[in-house]
Amino acid sequence: MNFSTTLLLVLAFVAANLPFLVERIFFIKRPASGNKNFAWRLLELTMLYFVIGGVALLLEANFGDVHKQNWEFYAVNASLFVVFAYPGFVYRYLWRHRGA
Repeated sequence: MNFSTTLLLVLAFVAANLPFLVERIFFIKRPASGNKNFAWRLLELTMLYFVIGGVALLLEANFGDVHKQNWEFYAVNASLFVVFAYPGFVYRYLWRHRGA
């Protein structure tokens, strides 16, 4: 069970940073302008939050009963996912890239 928790946290960290590191829209199509705007990145971040939530639900189902959660649980998880996305956001928007 400890391994699955660690795996889930690592997957969530990687998934939260992917929208800021990959220039393709939904990891498939390159935008015509060459750069994704922030709205696409936010949409991808939201989509990946639900994908990771599904993975977490599957992992929990493997260990037994799935516990019913209230809205507070999902609010805390969404906040944690946004915090996990911070390094990618800093790299994309706040880090000074040389030669750009």
